[in-house]
Amino acid sequence: MEKYKCMIVEDEPLATNILKSYIQRLPHLELIGEFREAISAGHHLQQAAADILFLDIHLPELKGLDFLRTLTRVPSVIVTTAYHQYAIEGFELSVTDYLLKPFSFDRFLLSVNKAIKEVQAGQVLSGQAVLPPDFLFLTIDRKKVKIVYDDIDYIESSREYVKIFTSKGTYLSKISTSELEQKLPPAAFKRIHRSFIVSMNKIDSYNKEYVEIKGTKIPIGGGFRKDIPYFKND
Repeated sequence: MEKYKCMIVEDEPLATNILKSYIQRLPHLELIGEFREAISAGHHLQQAAADILFLDIHLPELKGLDFLRTLTRVPSVIVTTAYHQYAIEGFELSVTDYLLKPFSFDRFLLSVNKAIKEVQAGQVLSGQAVLPPDFLFLTIDRKKVKIVYDDIDYIESSREYVKIFTSKGTYLSKISTSELEQKLPPAAFKRIHRSFIVSMNKIDSYNKEYVEIKGTKIPIGGGFRKDIPYFKND
């Protein structure tokens, strides 16, 4: 019988014990590690690949979904949490399933079977990096709207909102510029000013004072110049 290697990252002892007892009831699952925080789990994953990762969101030091963003060897991830509002963010990170605490053995089994199907289909292979998503969801007009990274030209802060200028139109979302910056792939998007983030691929021209994207001049803040590859040698 093929065994699927599982890892638990959970800081609540009761939740950990429930997961362990459920895993032990399934002979095709093998528990290879349990951790109360993400950093130690990350070190272990570098040495021993897992097929299925049971991951809590509210962890000390490094939160679960932030930890997931750091991984280059990504197992099939089943998020375990008491907070349903993180489902969209988990979906963006290609999470396999979302277990809302407290969950029954039947619901656990459903998630495990879904993860195993992914492993068997080759969608999530042990030791192989999963390509990150090319989009994110933002709350716009009280609904979650999919924004594809390649469509974004630049982003401008507007008090407690941001304006996202894209090839498909302009969107307004209530999120801070710093928070949105953390969600964007750092190689493709750079903050060039306290109020502006730009897509590096969309820059048509630049000088020491501004970049130009589709005819719009976007100012460059002096404190940001050193972090932008285009401007380091100018």
